Amino acid sequence: MSDPRSSIPSVDKLLLDPAFVALVAQHGHDRVVRAIRDVVAQVRTSIGNGETPEGVAEAALYAHGVRTSLEEADVPSLRGVVNATGVVLHTNLGRAPLAMDAVEAMSRAARDYSNIEYDVDEGRRGSRYVHCVSLLRELTGAEDALVVNNAAAGLLLILNTLARGSGVAVSRGELVEIGGGFRIPEILERSGARLVEVGSTNRTRPVDYRSALDQEGVAAILKVHRSNFRITGFTEEATLDELSEIAREANIPLVYDLGSGLMVDAALLGLPPEPRPREALAAGADLVVFSGDKLLGGPQGGIILGRAAHVAALRANPLCRAVRVDKTTLAALEATLRIYRQPERAVHEIPTLRMLAMTPETLRGRADAIAGRLDASGLSCEVVGALGAVGGGTYPGVELESWAVAPALDCSAQEAADRLREGTPPVIGRIVDDQLLLDVRTVLTGAEDALVRRLLAVRDATRPT
Repeated sequence: MSDPRSSIPSVDKLLLDPAFVALVAQHGHDRVVRAIRDVVAQVRTSIGNGETPEGVAEAALYAHGVRTSLEEADVPSLRGVVNATGVVLHTNLGRAPLAMDAVEAMSRAARDYSNIEYDVDEGRRGSRYVHCVSLLRELTGAEDALVVNNAAAGLLLILNTLARGSGVAVSRGELVEIGGGFRIPEILERSGARLVEVGSTNRTRPVDYRSALDQEGVAAILKVHRSNFRITGFTEEATLDELSEIAREANIPLVYDLGSGLMVDAALLGLPPEPRPREALAAGADLVVFSGDKLLGGPQGGIILGRAAHVAALRANPLCRAVRVDKTTLAALEATLRIYRQPERAVHEIPTLRMLAMTPETLRGRADAIAGRLDASGLSCEVVGALGAVGGGTYPGVELESWAVAPALDCSAQEAADRLREGTPPVIGRIVDDQLLLDVRTVLTGAEDALVRRLLAVRDATRPT
């Protein structure tokens, strides 16, 4: 009996087949050739293992394998997902989705030339660091502002500029891990500053800072807002007003790592009070740094506000260039900040704020509407109460009352979650008590169609034959 491998067509012969002519036109000659060789190698391996594919001599077998391989390779690594977890600022899913004004501004900046570093009025080279400054001053009362690529970079730049080679006083209760395994002491160390620990984990008083400043070479006080965890019970901490007085007496700057950067009254979102940039500056912080893609609801960035002299020193630091932002980020941030001129508009148009402000009645209506569409298509669902979270290291312990769709599928909750995650677009839900829940709070407007389509596809794939 002849070896089936002798029936495998040559690469040149396959390339003449009409199916491969079309593939070459779509994907290019070199990519198709590499894919053919990979598929042929797989067929040879199968035959060697005693598993001869049907149609081993036919071009159709190889065309199918090559087409599948090329299509899989063309799926973008970074792609959109449907967030049905109920976590609004889901770090793994990209945190804050942008307002339409910001998306359009980012698109224009990416598509066109811009005045990113050109002074149109003067007709000469300008600075990218002027963009967004006037808006940030207007909205927060800051003397000056600087935007870098994230809040950790902002803190690194501040410490490197103001305290390199010197000590920075930080409460032991604020030596936090900010995510991804990065910790405040490590960032401080990389900045070239020296950590001076103050007080104890649960109690740090003003007198502890004064004692720390008795040491030689303490160049700054750093206060870190514990936005991603809480210390309760027998606790005490120095207020920003108290630290401001201590810093003024010692003639050193007070730096406040604010974290999330909420710019509207938390009551508009139905959330507990959260320190805001304007309030932090009014209380005496010399520099405030926070994230652009958390409660601000903008693009990833680190926003630094504060005294003009300090901000000027940050701009003059060579490290500033290493952490600068690009034109698309500045465009999106500027558009987001313009919306904040009208807080009520911000709550309506900035997706993060809109999701946080949704009432249980609105959420129940959304869940009922999605469940109704699924029921009409033959997939029964239950609408159940759910508890979500703000996410992004903000509002620890605060649960968001919501509503979720729980589909009745012919498979386990884990299999259903896996199938939803593996499709296009991926749908990410969560499993609670062996039940798959799809929290509607974080399903963006317009994503309902994709959610319904994907659920019906899973229903069809798992339905008993």
